[in-house]
Amino acid sequence: MQERANVEYKAIVYQESMLGSLFLAGAKVDPVKFSEFLNKNAQNGWRVVTMEKDIRRMLLFFKREAYVVLMEREK
Repeated sequence: MQERANVEYKAIVYQESMLGSLFLAGAKVDPVKFSEFLNKNAQNGWRVVTMEKDIRRMLLFFKREAYVVLMEREK
């Protein structure tokens, strides 16, 4: 595998707040907020390399959607 010396990476778990998930029954990620999150990072030079959907357990009985996002940018 070829190394890319001028690239840096970051991994982020994106999920809605726990209160919003509990009180608003919003266990799924809001696509508008998720788009804003991605666009804000893109303005800082970050590109999505890959992402994985994850269902996370919350307070024993509840589940909520999250995304693990791997991003890269030039140093």
